[in-house]
Amino acid sequence: MNFKDLCQARYSCRKYQNRPIEQEKMDYIRECVRLAPSAVNRQPWRFILVDESQPELFARVKETYHRDWINDVPAIILCMKVESECWTRRYDNKSHADIDLAIAIEHLCLAATEQGLATCWVCNFDINQFHDIVPMPEGMEPVALIPIGYPADELAPKVRKAMEEVWQ
Repeated sequence: MNFKDLCQARYSCRKYQNRPIEQEKMDYIRECVRLAPSAVNRQPWRFILVDESQPELFARVKETYHRDWINDVPAIILCMKVESECWTRRYDNKSHADIDLAIAIEHLCLAATEQGLATCWVCNFDINQFHDIVPMPEGMEPVALIPIGYPADELAPKVRKAMEEVWQ
């Protein structure tokens, strides 16, 4: 699959098969995430995979996102930024932690797609409830939940702006 085909195949999946993810595939995805670039190579991120092997934590993480479809996912990757490890632009003190983490997460999503898996960015989860469930050191902040697994739906046609609207 070439890169354009991979980009076309990646979508936000909201229906998953009840099927475990093979360890080799998760190892491959983890390595792709590890190789993601970041500003000044700081890699200001941490990831935690939760699934049925941790039933209480898995159930509680699902409760932080109030949509029914989340209950059927086989695994969720918790994506956190580490503000104290990020590069900050000195001219305006802009932190690049969110940018760096977004790059790593999209590496995750594309690698999963390449492996026949599907993902969905979930950012609209209850942060306060999440903090009660997953204690974190000072300076670490949850940014996204990435459900991951084998899709049980099909890719709908992509609707994108015209090239002229996005490229000036």
